[in-house]
This record gives sequence, structure tokens and C-alpha cells, in this order.
Amino acid sequence: MIIEPVLLAELAVLGLCTGFLAGLLGIGGGMIMVPFLTYLLGERGVSPDLAVKMAIATSMATIIFTSVSSVRAHHKKGAVRWDLVKGLAPGIVMGSLLGSMGIFAVVKGSSLALFFAAFVSFSATQMFLDKKPAPTRQMPAFAGQLGAGGVIGLLSGLVGAGGGFISVPFMAWCNVAIHNAVATSAALGFPIALANVAGYIASGMALDHLPDYSFGYLWLPALVVIATCSVFMAPIGAATAHKLPVKQLKRVFAGTLFLLSAYMLFKGLSA
Repeated sequence: MIIEPVLLAELAVLGLCTGFLAGLLGIGGGMIMVPFLTYLLGERGVSPDLAVKMAIATSMATIIFTSVSSVRAHHKKGAVRWDLVKGLAPGIVMGSLLGSMGIFAVVKGSSLALFFAAFVSFSATQMFLDKKPAPTRQMPAFAGQLGAGGVIGLLSGLVGAGGGFISVPFMAWCNVAIHNAVATSAALGFPIALANVAGYIASGMALDHLPDYSFGYLWLPALVVIATCSVFMAPIGAATAHKLPVKQLKRVFAGTLFLLSAYMLFKGLSA
């Protein structure tokens, strides 16, 4: 596979857009990257099943970099709930490794695409309806956060996202302010990405017929270009998030997820 200039330009634009969304919505950009990387790999002769898996893995790897850039901007504004990061992170690591080293390797790419569409649509609906949580509901204790982190890490690994599509609605449901939820989700993206990427590399090293410049399920050209561009835009997205009203931020979050879930539903049904 030749890395042509057009591909580099496409990846750069994708990196700029996803970096902005990583800071704005706390979703790590994965919800944007997976559909577009699936398309780009498919256009270059990669089988649909493998293209979906490589898109998910590569998307997750870029979150290692965008998370650091985004969370620094949120931390400066005092928005990150580090107490929640400490409670959720251990479960996130365990769930991520289970998903990326076990389930991910045996499930078909088309099934992953359909799962992506279904779960993201559900999350978007909950956010769009903006249902008010019971005023007495709070974040669970450590055991509950450990379990919630496990679910977040597992599902994130199966769809290649930083967990914001689960953790933001979950924290909002527990009466965490939306700006704090977005900022904390950005911080959780780092352990999610690190654990999942380790699993993707380990489970993909023995595969045959991988495209050039692959490392396990990772597609290195996309990783390098997208990560380089996205780290510049994540702080801008984070700054924008703190200027938007709560309801508008929720609607932006939900609308973005609806569009991307529709595309992946199409990919899953046509595979």
C-alpha cells in the first residue's frame, strides 16, 4: 500500500476535526474516526471485516494523544473530577483488556459495526431527551464505580472510542454537571486507550494479510498523522466546551452520535 499525498491530506483533516471534537465533547474523537478510517481502508483494498477492526484499533490508539492534550485544557479550568477518575480507572483497565484481547479478536467486523450503531444511538437518545435525574441520585461508591468502569472499558474497546459516549451520560445521570462529566471523560480516555491498544497489538500480531505499515490491528500512517494534527485542536475544543450552555452542549453531543451511528449501521448491514 503506497502512502499517497491525498491520503495524508485526508488523514490530516480527519485529525484536525477529531481533535476539536475530543476537547469539545470528551469523546476522544473515536466516533468520527471509526467510520472514516473504515472507508479509507476499504478504498485501499482492505477487506470490510478487517477494515472495521483496524479502524477501531487505530482510532483508539490516537486517543492516547488527544486525551492528554484535551485533559490539560480541562484541568486548567478545574473541571476534571479526579476523584471519579481514580474510582473508575481500575475497572476501565480490566474491562478494556477483556474486550481488546478476547472478544474483539473473535467477533466479526460487521457485528462490531452493528453494535457500534445500536449502542451509540441509545446513548445519543438519552442525551438528546435531556431527562433530568432524580435529585438525590449520586455517583456510586468505589465498588459501583469499579463495575461501571469495567463496562465502560469493555464497550469502548469494542467500538474504538474513548468512553465518552457511555461515561458522559452515566455521570450526568448521577448528577455530575455536564461540563465536569465531559472533562472527566477526557481524562478517562487515557487509561481506556492504553489498555485497549495493548490488547489490539497482542491479538493482531499473528494475523496474515494485514496492509503495509500495520502493527497488529493498528494502521500506523493514520495513527501518526491523526495524532499529530489532533493534539493541536483538542485544547481549542475544550475551550469552546466551556463557552456553550449545558443544553446546547448536550444537543451537539447527541446530534454527532446520531449521524455516525447511522453510517456504521449502513456499513454493518452491507458487509
